[in-house]
Amino acid sequence: MFSPDRYLAALRFAAEKHLSQKFPGTELPYLLHVVTVTSEVIAHLPVLQLSEPDLAVTCALLHDTLEDTATTREEVQARFGAAVAAGVDALTKRDVRDKMADSLRRIRAQPREIWIVKLADRIANMDAPPHYWTAEKRVEYREEALAIADALGSASSVLDARLRGRIAAYPA
Repeated sequence: MFSPDRYLAALRFAAEKHLSQKFPGTELPYLLHVVTVTSEVIAHLPVLQLSEPDLAVTCALLHDTLEDTATTREEVQARFGAAVAAGVDALTKRDVRDKMADSLRRIRAQPREIWIVKLADRIANMDAPPHYWTAEKRVEYREEALAIADALGSASSVLDARLRGRIAAYPA
């Protein structure tokens, strides 16, 4: 079951952690991205039939806290539990040689709810690229999105189709 109280607790936590951050290439608060990803998850909850919708929603709200802030996994675990901490950790890119392959491997080891968050994250990120990205960077980002769809699309045919539609429309 989806809990509005848990949603608000995670949203407040994410807002505090991302407070001074801006959405890349804009003056908008970074929280806009977090809420956009979460809205993808919430909008599709009726068709996703997740066993733990709160896990997906909470991880969507917190998915960038370990990667983009000074937040620790232990802090997330203390506030939101081990499953959320593991999910957010899996969604966090590490500084390794093949970041995407490593990230997808760790996500695939998690419950389907985490796969859903990654699909929603990339759907949200497939808007117009930042103006300063090169054509090469846009092509690379599009190829990464295809790799995500190929690796995780089986978690939801609806989100897979939505991501592939965004990829097809992405300026390369």
